Amino acid sequence: MLVELIDLTKRRSPFLLLAAGAVLFVLWLPEFWTFVFIGGLATAMVALSVGVVYGRTGMVSLCQFSFAAVGVWVMAWLNVNTGLPFVVMLVLGGFAAVPFGLVIGLLSLRLRGVNLAVATLGFAAASLVVLRRNPFPGSFSNQAIKRPTGFVTENGYFLFSCIVLATVVAALAMISRTRAGQGWLAVRQSERATASLGLSVARVKLTAFSVGAFIAGIGGGLLGGQNGVVSQRSFEPFDSLLIFAVSVLVGARFVDGALGAGLLGAVLPELFRKWGIPLDVAPMLFGIGVISVLSKGADGAHGHMRHAWSEWRAARQGGPQGSTPSEDLEDPAAATPDVANPEALILTPSGPRGSLELEGLSVSYGAVVALDQVSLDVRRGEVHGLIGPNGAGKSTLIDAVAGFVSPNSGVVRLAGVDLAPYSVHRRARMGVRRTFQQGRAIEEMTVGDYVQFAAGRALDTGTLARILRFFDCPEARKRISSIDVATRRLVEVAGCVAAGASIVMLDEPGAGLAETESAALAARISEVPDRFGCGVLLVEHDMEIVRTACDRLTVLDFGSVVASGTPESVLSDQVVIAAYLGKPTVEAGGVTTSGAGAKR
Repeated sequence: MLVELIDLTKRRSPFLLLAAGAVLFVLWLPEFWTFVFIGGLATAMVALSVGVVYGRTGMVSLCQFSFAAVGVWVMAWLNVNTGLPFVVMLVLGGFAAVPFGLVIGLLSLRLRGVNLAVATLGFAAASLVVLRRNPFPGSFSNQAIKRPTGFVTENGYFLFSCIVLATVVAALAMISRTRAGQGWLAVRQSERATASLGLSVARVKLTAFSVGAFIAGIGGGLLGGQNGVVSQRSFEPFDSLLIFAVSVLVGARFVDGALGAGLLGAVLPELFRKWGIPLDVAPMLFGIGVISVLSKGADGAHGHMRHAWSEWRAARQGGPQGSTPSEDLEDPAAATPDVANPEALILTPSGPRGSLELEGLSVSYGAVVALDQVSLDVRRGEVHGLIGPNGAGKSTLIDAVAGFVSPNSGVVRLAGVDLAPYSVHRRARMGVRRTFQQGRAIEEMTVGDYVQFAAGRALDTGTLARILRFFDCPEARKRISSIDVATRRLVEVAGCVAAGASIVMLDEPGAGLAETESAALAARISEVPDRFGCGVLLVEHDMEIVRTACDRLTVLDFGSVVASGTPESVLSDQVVIAAYLGKPTVEAGGVTTSGAGAKR
């Protein structure tokens, strides 16, 4: 924890200096305003929990103040019935909110978007009913929650709240650097891509809701220490709606954004009272602001400011957007692949090494047959091309192998192991990796961080550098948001092979590449099996890439295999030519048209 605080200090020194100045300013204010700012810090904790659930993971939760209510209720009960120190009660209150976060997290496994929002708002309404039947302990007897020893005054408790907030922020920063924390951003980007990288989407969501509930519970405990005697009116469902709106408006995914949300939520109403402005004006302004901000993205006003600042710095430094000045992460000599030694880049396998075998695979969507008795094998050490017209069933085949689609019949084996019992993320951990037609790389990460995350393992800087250089990817420190879509595809391919996969399925990796780039990619793909010790299933429409990279080809048309063999024999097959160009037919009257097989 101490290391995290030191690292945070080094990276955010201007912000910390500003925060220190703000703390001194608040301590100089009259006690009433110090009391108000304590509420702002507690509200910032609840906003930070919204930042975890919505800002980082992309799930709508309208019940964060309900988690805060659980935390302060347990804290009030402990205050009445035990003599535990304030800090212990505060932490126990945070943990008490976690099971409720897990319950809401379970809803997120089935519900999304508006449906999840309605369900969480329903939980907030239900929690209010429970609070009315079970008031906060000590509320009727005026038994106030005692502030921690040494921090009883307003200034003292304000400093205590600052320490708690800083500790939570440092812990959250530590979690965010773990694979589980990075998984939050991955789920926000794409649940399918997250599962294909070997992470359980369910576990990632439950972790986000649990951490969010814990932080909100701590925030509720701080509110309890601020007020002493707690009232249920502080935890109305409307409060959860309001803090969500303010958090989205400001951008509570970021720490300084969460602080801004807390100050807006707690200080602005007091200013309105002082200025004689109706309090209903504030929620209206927040609602209008949210609509304006969401039309430009989901990172809030603070996120837009950070983006604009990054662009300004890049323009001033004459570098690409999103780049950050730092020392090179690797020695250029170590970054050069050892061409003379093909084994130099072979990594420890993440699962059993062996061939991928498909036998009699059939997939139907209602009356539509996407795959019909497809059989093929992808051997270790080869590139097996899968081609066919649009709608032939190529992507469905990849989905079936990866586990996104359940076949109606047939068997998928990896190294002789039937994959049917295994989920998507379990198959990915066993060594079945894939890319997508639409880029799914996480924009917030650097190239190096994403490849490490996709690999699911620690790669030393030399190995990482060689992998990136092999695929002609940008340097490890470059942000993915600053590179073009075509290059992001290469980064995704690098992440797949870095995982030590047994089978790598590439879904149109050449899309969007220029002719010279396609030629270079084809050469690299042809070398992947030898260099990384895996098999490659390549879906591609660029015939030059197919000719250069593939050892064998399988052609699908209307979900059935119509040809299989070497690239030369398959591409000269008249059945394949007809499948791509359409079989000529002559209609009555002598008019020649292309047949039903024409799809491209």
